[in-house]
Amino acid sequence: MGLGTTSPVNQPILDNECQWGGRNDRLEAMRKLEEIDISMFVQCQKLLGYAILVLICQGAIAEDNVDPAVKTTPMSVAQSQHDDIPLDDIRVLVEVFHKIKKDYVEIISDKDLLENAVRGMLAGLDPHSSYLDPQDYLALQQGTSGEFGGLGIEVGMEDGFLKVIAPIDDTPAQRAGVQAGDVIIRLDDMPVKGISLNNAVKKMRGEAGTKIKISVVRDGEDMPLELTIVRDVIQIQSVKSRYLEPGFAYIRISHFQSRTGDDLQKQIRELKHDAVGGLKGLILDLRNNPGGVLGSAVSVSDAFLNEGRIVYTQGRMEDAELEFNAKPPDSTDGAPLVVLVNEGSASASEIVAGALQDRQRAVIMGRRSFGKGSVQTILPMNNDAALKLTTARYYTPSGRSIQAEGIMPDIIIDKVKLSTITVSRPGIIKEANLSGHLKNQPGEDGGGDADSKDDDDTRQGREHLAMSDFELYEALNLLKGLVILQGRSADERR
Repeated sequence: MGLGTTSPVNQPILDNECQWGGRNDRLEAMRKLEEIDISMFVQCQKLLGYAILVLICQGAIAEDNVDPAVKTTPMSVAQSQHDDIPLDDIRVLVEVFHKIKKDYVEIISDKDLLENAVRGMLAGLDPHSSYLDPQDYLALQQGTSGEFGGLGIEVGMEDGFLKVIAPIDDTPAQRAGVQAGDVIIRLDDMPVKGISLNNAVKKMRGEAGTKIKISVVRDGEDMPLELTIVRDVIQIQSVKSRYLEPGFAYIRISHFQSRTGDDLQKQIRELKHDAVGGLKGLILDLRNNPGGVLGSAVSVSDAFLNEGRIVYTQGRMEDAELEFNAKPPDSTDGAPLVVLVNEGSASASEIVAGALQDRQRAVIMGRRSFGKGSVQTILPMNNDAALKLTTARYYTPSGRSIQAEGIMPDIIIDKVKLSTITVSRPGIIKEANLSGHLKNQPGEDGGGDADSKDDDDTRQGREHLAMSDFELYEALNLLKGLVILQGRSADERR
């Protein structure tokens, strides 16, 4: 009987095409198999030895860096167990390495196997930790500096699929109709399920002018949507501003980059310079802002605060324990402030919204934010690669953790779509339209001319804003109310 049909599970199973002759042939075949196993065993023992040597060296280095007084302090049982070299686990790793090298259908290099192992270690931690090879590391640096090639979309992994955190303003993704909360299930003809986040991002990036077709699942849609997007060089202007009405300013921050804080201060100075009658109030729009650099979130918060804690972080390492506090002055001189957030507002956006909410500096409007309350640190490696590793959680000034909870707005604005109502009847009749109505006495003018001017100059603008961006329209109405109340309070104090 052939050896392939009688071998135990822990022995090599030979190909069914192998034919066996007499006893000498069987012995010779078994001897060759033993030689192969011994060779692979030696290689794996070397790998195990290298792994143990690295761990021992790391332990020795760590021990050398410890203060002598600390060395003599007895470790707790839990700490001792935690620091022990996990020999059994290393043996499992080596055994898996051995089996893949020996039995995998295709030849795979040691370099690829070990790099995949590193990627797997990080991917198994959380959705935001990852291994960045030299190309990924360079792309990340380009993204935080403000220019890179691709679609202009911030994504994360959820249940093996790509979930859109937010499309970036004025990018191909936004122009194609990608929305926060969309789940990407295919990139061109390639299913997304099972591929890593880094590989998915690589697939979406490419030369400007090339096309990619993405399939997305969206709440409220019965069938997946197919969108064709033309790649472009993404140049992010993270801060934009304008006046919605005289005295009522609007600032949009689409992404937190290394220079966002300085750009915000410049925009505020220009708004104050151009203000007719002064800066009355301001709306800060953080909707669909996926976050970015922690330092920029601190700078943006500081621009609206005079003092007090902005955010603090806590982690296992000492250098992960950070606290950031505001310094005067408030660049807007205490002008009423409304902050807009939604489900696409994440990370740094939530730091700003949480700080301004806890410090009672702003009213937060919109919908519950994304809920990313962790800090990732970029740790460069000797091979020009890097680790993006979650090293801390961040907390708002009052000690709230945003992780998986998000920022709950003070005022909820549901997703609505307005439609125009056509009025078929004649215009509304008021007292002034009635024949023989009483006239005001001299000095009792109620400001009728001003009302007429307001109707003529701003009604169409208000209607357009309500139709195009209802949330911003509501924020502007609230801001006007805050300005009125602030003015009345000031009059009472006089």
